[in-house]
Amino acid sequence: MLNVGQIEEGFVLDHIPAGKSMSIYYHLGLDKLDCCVAIIKNAKSNKLQKKDIIKVECDINTLNLDALAVIDHTITVNVIKDGEIVDKKALVLPTEVKGILKCKNPRCITSIEQELPHIFYLADSKKEVYRCKYCEEKNSEKM
Repeated sequence: MLNVGQIEEGFVLDHIPAGKSMSIYYHLGLDKLDCCVAIIKNAKSNKLQKKDIIKVECDINTLNLDALAVIDHTITVNVIKDGEIVDKKALVLPTEVKGILKCKNPRCITSIEQELPHIFYLADSKKEVYRCKYCEEKNSEKM
């Protein structure tokens, strides 16, 4: 049995589909944080058979919940204080995301005007489809 020590204050990302933890690690910028981060890959899970887990020992406010929801809104976010789970955050798909997704349309204004932020809106919540605010291009980026 694998034993990773408990964290005193921070958050645990649980029920990550197996093999997706490193992508989440980089997309959330966890590699740039100056704190303890533990990544557990392919842990046994009753719900998913195999799962990944990320434990981060820093303030929950450093986590971009919108970015995490766009990546996978089924991930469980446990908030830890004094070594105990004090809150579980439910991820919901944000209606608008800014600076998380990039428009791939070469004719989009964001390709010409480099300083414009990439803004996407949720076009279809059932299919989890985001579209560019400027050109309506469907997001094809898999995170």
